[in-house]
Amino acid sequence: MKTNDLIRSLTQDLATPPPRLGARLALGLGIGFALAAALFFVVLGPRPDIAQAILWPRFDFKFVVTLSLAAASLFLVLRLARPAAELRPAAIALRIVLLILATGVGVELMTLPSVWWQTVATGKNAMVCLQAIPALAIPLLIGILLALRSGAPTRPALAGAAAGLLAGGLAATLYATHCTDDSPLFVAIWYSLAVGIVTAAGAIAGRLMLKW
Repeated sequence: MKTNDLIRSLTQDLATPPPRLGARLALGLGIGFALAAALFFVVLGPRPDIAQAILWPRFDFKFVVTLSLAAASLFLVLRLARPAAELRPAAIALRIVLLILATGVGVELMTLPSVWWQTVATGKNAMVCLQAIPALAIPLLIGILLALRSGAPTRPALAGAAAGLLAGGLAATLYATHCTDDSPLFVAIWYSLAVGIVTAAGAIAGRLMLKW
C-alpha cells in the first residue's frame, strides 16, 4: 500500500465514529438521567400544581427551550466525537434555540407591563435554580464524558463543553417541573446561568478526560 493510500485510510477511519459510541452514549445518558431523576424526586419533586401548570403556555415554553437545547447539544456532541465532522449544522441548531428563547422573551416584554419585568426576572427560585441544575447535571455529565472517551474528539475542551451543555439542558428539563417561575425572562437569565456553569465545568473536565 502506498503512503498516501495509508494516510487516506487512517483519516477515513478516524472520521468514522466507533460503532460502540452511540450505544455507550445512550447508556451513559440513560444511567445519568436515572440518577439525576432519583436525586430530583428525593430532594425537589414536581411542583404541587403541575397538573394545572401543564395547560399554561408559559410553563410549556420552558420545556420547548430546554428540550430543544438538549437536542441541539446532542447533535453537537455527536459531531465533536469525530475529528473531521462539520460543526456548522450544530451551530445553526444552537442558534435556533437562542432564537426560540429570544422570541419568548420578546413576547413577554411586549405583553407584560414594564413594572413587572424586574419581579418576574428575579422570580422566587433564582438561587435554587443555580444550585439544582448543576447538581442534577453531574451524573449526566459524567455519563456523557465517559461515553465520549470511546470516540475520537480532537477538541477535548469543546467536546466537554458540549457535553456540559447537553447535561445542563436535560437537568434544566427536570428542574423545570419543580420550578414555579415560568417567565421566559427568568428562564433566559437563571436557567442560562445554571447551564453555563455546567458547560464551563464540562469544558474543564473534557480537557482532562478526553485527551488522546
